[in-house]
Amino acid sequence: MIAIIDYDAGNLKSVENALGYLGEKCEITREPGKIRSADKVILPGVGAFGDAMHKLHSFGLAEVIREVAEKGTDFLGICLGLQLLFESSEETPGVEGLGLLPGKVIAFPETKGYKIPHMGWNSLEAGEGKKLFRGLPSNPYVYFVHSYYLQAENEEDVAAKTEYITTVHASVEHENIFACQFHPEKSGETGLQILKNFCEL
Repeated sequence: MIAIIDYDAGNLKSVENALGYLGEKCEITREPGKIRSADKVILPGVGAFGDAMHKLHSFGLAEVIREVAEKGTDFLGICLGLQLLFESSEETPGVEGLGLLPGKVIAFPETKGYKIPHMGWNSLEAGEGKKLFRGLPSNPYVYFVHSYYLQAENEEDVAAKTEYITTVHASVEHENIFACQFHPEKSGETGLQILKNFCEL
């Protein structure tokens, strides 16, 4: 069973629907026992970094996430869920993220000719041999909605990049921890293949 963590951060049903389309058994839950016993765990999310961390702590989920990640359960963060895995975000200075991976989340600089948030389809430069991108072309198109972007500390954690104003670390892979800044559940056949690859790990 795949546990989709419910911490009132939206975007849960579309992830559930995509997994259901793939024939995967999943459940939206905030029960620690169900999350701990799940075969895989997904942390979706849209919204603000600080509010999300407050909710994770108030529901007792921050420690549960650290537990399942540390014991080797395959874990996928999506959009805000990617950002929360890192140490901090300029969106909410002083609020610590989950700190599962080293890096920080930075605001896009105001740049003439570019709209913020970054919203729409962009091609990825996917790293060779990266597990989430098996069976896909080297520059797949995926759907983004975000005003802040990841700057991972360790280049070897970066599974895919994209260009929007600057170089964006769009996906990460580190042992059992995977994450996408883009929305695979809203990225058509490409996104379904990415989710399928995660489910088949």
